Amino acid sequence: MDVFDRTFLPAAAETGLAVQTVSRHMPVFRRCVRADDATILVTRCSRPNRPVSGEYLLLMTYQRLVVTRQSPLLHRLQLHLNTELRHLSNVTWNPDPRIQRVELAATAVDGVRERFLIRTEHPKQVWQIDTLLDHAFRSRLRLPRAVTAAGAPVTVDRAAADRTAVARGPAGRG
Repeated sequence: MDVFDRTFLPAAAETGLAVQTVSRHMPVFRRCVRADDATILVTRCSRPNRPVSGEYLLLMTYQRLVVTRQSPLLHRLQLHLNTELRHLSNVTWNPDPRIQRVELAATAVDGVRERFLIRTEHPKQVWQIDTLLDHAFRSRLRLPRAVTAAGAPVTVDRAAADRTAVARGPAGRG
C-alpha cells in the first residue's frame, strides 16, 4: 500500500464521506495523484455560482488539488480541476462556523477563478479545514526572513524568481 492509499481513506472518513462515493471517484483521483503524495483533505463541495451542476468531490494533497464532478442526471464522472498547488494563484478561503461552511477560491493557470463551498456537519470541522488549508497554502509561502547588510528586510518577488528559474532551465543552465 502506497502513501496515497494509506492517507486517502482516513481523510475521507474525517469528513464523513460514504465508501461508495469514495470508491466511485477513486479511479479518477488515482490517475491524477502520485503514489507518494499524502492526502490532506477529501470532501464534498459545491460551486456557489452553479448550484445545480452536480456533485463535486475535492481532493487536496501536499502537491495537487483535484476536483471531480458527477453529473446530476447520468451520474457520469468528469475531471473538473487537476492542478499543482504551486500553480494556483490568489488562493483565498473564508471559514464561517455560523453557517458551517468554508468558501475556497483560487485562480487556475488558465486564468479561470474557481470557487468552491465546503459544507461541514459541525462548526469544529470548519476550523479543522481552515487549519488544513492554512498548512497547505500559507506555510509554503513563508520564506526565511532575509535582511540586507543595513538590517532592512529583503523582499522576494516569487513570480520573478519562478520566471527566472524557468528561463534558466534544469539545474540553472541556460
